[in-house]
Amino acid sequence: MDAVSRLWRGGAAVWSPARTWLSLAMGARFSTSLARLGPPMTRDPGGRGVHWVFLGCPGVGKGTYASRLSQLFGVPHISTGDLVREELASSGPLAQLLAGIVNHGQLVSDEIIMSLLIKHLEHGATKANSGSILDGFPRTIRQAEILEGVTEIDLVINLKLKEDALLAKCLGRRICSHCGGNYNVASVNIKGENGRPDFIMAPLLPPADCASKLITRVDDTEEVVKERLRIYNEMSKPVEEFYRARGKLLEFDLPGGIPESWPKLLQALNLVDHDDKQSASA
Repeated sequence: MDAVSRLWRGGAAVWSPARTWLSLAMGARFSTSLARLGPPMTRDPGGRGVHWVFLGCPGVGKGTYASRLSQLFGVPHISTGDLVREELASSGPLAQLLAGIVNHGQLVSDEIIMSLLIKHLEHGATKANSGSILDGFPRTIRQAEILEGVTEIDLVINLKLKEDALLAKCLGRRICSHCGGNYNVASVNIKGENGRPDFIMAPLLPPADCASKLITRVDDTEEVVKERLRIYNEMSKPVEEFYRARGKLLEFDLPGGIPESWPKLLQALNLVDHDDKQSASA
């Protein structure tokens, strides 16, 4: 894992996520400027893989950053949102039920999510000790308690974004009907308040071959997005408190789009993406 550098503790490269991250928050909010966790360290390839969770409102970008980190660590990225969409696209027994839930912006029940996750794990997509980065799970206290009985979660990253930026971002999402690529046509520019910098998020436009093939997700309407955010705030906020009480919650305010946020997130996690630096300097 040449692309990953991590903590140096006691002069030895010891990979122990549980010990390292238990000392993180203890209920405190971490800004990118304060999360200084020491010089980088190279992961011990024979050690236990990371077991991390991404939390955040629908559309905040959990999948984007979880996927990037999973590539850095070489562990599976498990997105319950993707599992739901895969089931929707299938002719499976849950497809019709899920369609009604998702199209109305409602949260999928614990039972259905657990069923899909167990099905995924049973197909051998991940091994217990290889580590994983979960995206969109757990969403409820019950799910968090079930997960706690299955594996030890080392770190929970809670991504934050202003609601007006979230709404614009969700309404700008597009998918190429041909290649399945994800793009965003929204150009977000929100004036900062109380001395804070403006929030700017440039569009992620498709290549010419995909431009005429873009479609919108059926659940990306203003009414549905607002309902998803309302339900998330009502039902999922307690999950943040669940992990905050265990000293495992790292809150990260996204400063902008991927070019601005990815380096800052790496800085907050004390990670180094050598591949990203090389591509940026090329």
